[in-house]
Amino acid sequence: MDSFVFTRHSSDCKFKRDRFCNRCNCPKWVEGRFNHERFRKSASTRVWGEAEQFREKLEEALSRGLPLDGLHADSITAPAAPPSPLRASAAQSQSTATASVPISSGLAAAPPEVNAPSTSQSGTQSTGRQKARVTVQKAVDAYMTDARSRGLKSDTIKKLERIFEKQFLPWTRVQGLEYLDEVDLDALLAFRSTWTEGAIVKAKKQDRVIGFFWDCFRRNYVTQNPALSLSKIKTTPVPTDYFPRDEFARIIAAIEVYGDARGGFIPIKDTRTRLRTLTLLMRWSGLRIRDAVTLERHRLHGDSLLLYQAKTGQAVYVPLPAHVVDALVNIPDGPRPNPRYFFWSGNGAAKSVVADWQRAYRRLFELADIRGLDGELKRCHPHMIRDTFAVEMLLAGVPMDQVSILLGHSSVKITERHYAPFVKARQVQLQKSVRNAWKVGEPAGQGPDNHPPKAARPTSKQKGWGLIDNARRRIRTA
Repeated sequence: MDSFVFTRHSSDCKFKRDRFCNRCNCPKWVEGRFNHERFRKSASTRVWGEAEQFREKLEEALSRGLPLDGLHADSITAPAAPPSPLRASAAQSQSTATASVPISSGLAAAPPEVNAPSTSQSGTQSTGRQKARVTVQKAVDAYMTDARSRGLKSDTIKKLERIFEKQFLPWTRVQGLEYLDEVDLDALLAFRSTWTEGAIVKAKKQDRVIGFFWDCFRRNYVTQNPALSLSKIKTTPVPTDYFPRDEFARIIAAIEVYGDARGGFIPIKDTRTRLRTLTLLMRWSGLRIRDAVTLERHRLHGDSLLLYQAKTGQAVYVPLPAHVVDALVNIPDGPRPNPRYFFWSGNGAAKSVVADWQRAYRRLFELADIRGLDGELKRCHPHMIRDTFAVEMLLAGVPMDQVSILLGHSSVKITERHYAPFVKARQVQLQKSVRNAWKVGEPAGQGPDNHPPKAARPTSKQKGWGLIDNARRRIRTA
């Protein structure tokens, strides 16, 4: 019998032209001839050495006369490859011993999940089935399939694919962690040490990892969630910034010198008009840049703009100033005008057109050259225009719950977390409380806000009686 190991490469593998390459993580198979018949069997591994050991066992089993159809990778016990340090620690934490089933002539091997009868301490024998161990690949595939079936947004799906399919899976293969129950706390800590993003992104990624293992726990893939023991990532939230009125005026003025008059898809004057209209729309409606760019014309009713349809079925409108409405109605056409939208042609992905407008705002903010009190260049981005809408509403005394409705937040707690420092009523109450604290323990009429009382000046009547009293004293002493 002649057999050999080969690799079945994936379509995106860079070694797909070489079927005998052993440097990639693609599945390994065994091919050969037995009794003048060609056969192919999956080695159920991605390691070349393990595939060679499976090939030797396969040849031995065929030489004993076992039928080819009854042989598979699970029924042939091959010596395990030297474990990595992480795999060894996982094996110590979870002692999962799978008894190997010897191959006997004429008898098919039993499935690995069937346990032999075991004797308990009381002397009685108990038989039962133990669920087969789940590989990391199967767990990730099941989790991603469920995520796609729930109708999550494409951006969320891409984030999950990046974490689990492009980062977690390749990392477990390099570390030699094949089964999900081998991924313990030490393994997760080692995986977290490979993250290079910022603290806030790391915290969100860790939450997704915890959610992945919760899903595996509900499916009975693991007996516990090892990600719960991960320490919390310390984050320093950046306070919400906005454009005060003088800075927003600088941005509007910078639009007049924006762009290059030498040419483009549309005239430079129309480009500046469209950019100015989009800026005013976000400032006075509080829309995100994506919602503003893809805004449909039918949502403008007179001077009111339909923001969204609430879950209760009630529409939420926001009134717009007259000059903003006039700018929207008379907005010039873009390179590919669409009567359905104000700014979008309707072709392609919305993410692409939003990226184009974000690049335009980066150039605009460079022209505006907004700097802080220390002279440093202020970090500006289009979402700050939405923040300007929220902050100006709160500074004008609009209640927090109403601002939350206009912003479309699912909970008022989200609004409080970002905009609580700008609530005017709260600031007034804080200042009043501090001034009242100054008066505690001070005599009446004293304190930082009160000057000591001046001596009262005597009246003319009091002066006359004083002169009479002085004359009487002189007479008595004479």
